[in-house]
Amino acid sequence: MTAQNPPLLMVEDLSIAFGTEEGTARAVEQVSLRVESGQVVGLVGESGSGKSVVSAAILGLLPNTARVTGSVRFQGTELLGRTESQLRELRGNEIAVVFQDALSALNPVLKVGDQLAEAIRVHDRSLTKKQLHERVVELLDLVGISAPEQRAGLYPHEFSGGMRQRVLIAMGIANEPRLLIADEPTTALDVTVQAQILEVLERIRDRTSTSILLITHDLGVLAGLADRVVVMYAGSKVEDGPVEPIFYRTAHPYTRGLLASLPRVDRRTDRTSRLYRIPGQLPNPHSRPEGCVFHPRCPHAQAARCDRERPQPSVVGDGHVAACLRIEEIG
Repeated sequence: MTAQNPPLLMVEDLSIAFGTEEGTARAVEQVSLRVESGQVVGLVGESGSGKSVVSAAILGLLPNTARVTGSVRFQGTELLGRTESQLRELRGNEIAVVFQDALSALNPVLKVGDQLAEAIRVHDRSLTKKQLHERVVELLDLVGISAPEQRAGLYPHEFSGGMRQRVLIAMGIANEPRLLIADEPTTALDVTVQAQILEVLERIRDRTSTSILLITHDLGVLAGLADRVVVMYAGSKVEDGPVEPIFYRTAHPYTRGLLASLPRVDRRTDRTSRLYRIPGQLPNPHSRPEGCVFHPRCPHAQAARCDRERPQPSVVGDGHVAACLRIEEIG
């Protein structure tokens, strides 16, 4: 990577902690990731693994009580330490976000078309009323909403959950941002609607120059869409690589557990069998275990080693790294 051609987004050694009554909560520890132009990168892990905190740091939306170290560079420019007015110029224009709860994200007393128009007008006041309306209809059509001309005049409660999520995506790409952060965009939607939302994101990737950072707890969501996958556990990055090695040459026991817990139509099981479940639960951010943070739940943990040594990322393939002390032993 040359200095003249930096990644679109580069996060390096990002650590985030919050002071609480119980002490310091370490939400994220030394996480690094990158998103190249035109890429879809998946950020995956259980709820509480720190994924959304990373996205909030990128957008500058962390509370003032957060203690942040490391680096977040967008198009080569450092974002950490920038003023609120400087970040406001980026949000929605260069970097946009799609939240998971569409019903609370949309204003219930404003028509959908008016809310989309407002998102555009905040960053571009040169458009005429007619041009603005045409752009709104174009965006609704792009995200797969039928009869966009008529539906622009409806209120959010007149849309289904999947259609509201499409509206949020349309708002996210309204100003053609370089980076779209989609935070659990398919949560609480049924399987059919989830597939439709993923098709919308794929359409955006193919038709625009927008890169996507897709945050999810479901590796299955990333299978046909992502170029790279970053796996987080308890605030730490445990595996990172192109999507194919992550799925077919998985290196970290936690990633294997996530994959094993996915229902698959090609697995023949009887009615009494259950999906695999990773034993135990995420550690308390106030008292993370010593050594490998995953060792209390890991089936391959080795006493007096995994509970003492903190693993560093090891190269296991072309562009594929994993943080495990026993990668070579467990194969």
